[in-house]
Amino acid sequence: MDFVADALFDGRKFRSLTIVDNFSRYCHAIRVGKSIKGIDVVEALETLKRENGTVPKRIQVDNGSEFISKDFDRWAYENKVVLDYSRPGKPTDNPFIESFNGSFRDECLNVNWFLSLDDAYEKISNWVQEYNTFRPHSSLNELTPAQFVANCKQNEY
Repeated sequence: MDFVADALFDGRKFRSLTIVDNFSRYCHAIRVGKSIKGIDVVEALETLKRENGTVPKRIQVDNGSEFISKDFDRWAYENKVVLDYSRPGKPTDNPFIESFNGSFRDECLNVNWFLSLDDAYEKISNWVQEYNTFRPHSSLNELTPAQFVANCKQNEY
């Protein structure tokens, strides 16, 4: 997980919480908000928990205030999730999210004008859908993240 900052057409700032699985490159969610706090991170993870019926064993994050909050720490403890913090100033400790965020910025944020937070959410959601289901990744043997996840699930049974 990580954050990416951008602005609406009128200069008002907003942030995006990006949640990506390192193994499958699947983007589980991008949450958009004027400000996103630790409790908002917890709410996003609880939504994913309800939708997927599971939680990750480990989450890689930086040392941002949202990720060192008591709310987030409590959630991780209660859900038996290991928090793997990168070293301060070392984005290379979490290269997959940094690569994803670069693609997200280049292919979505830099090519769209966002008129409102709702507009940003809609355009970003459309980009996530395309990223997960249309774009093959060389690291996944030219499968899309959604195809890769489906293959993994099929092979589990």
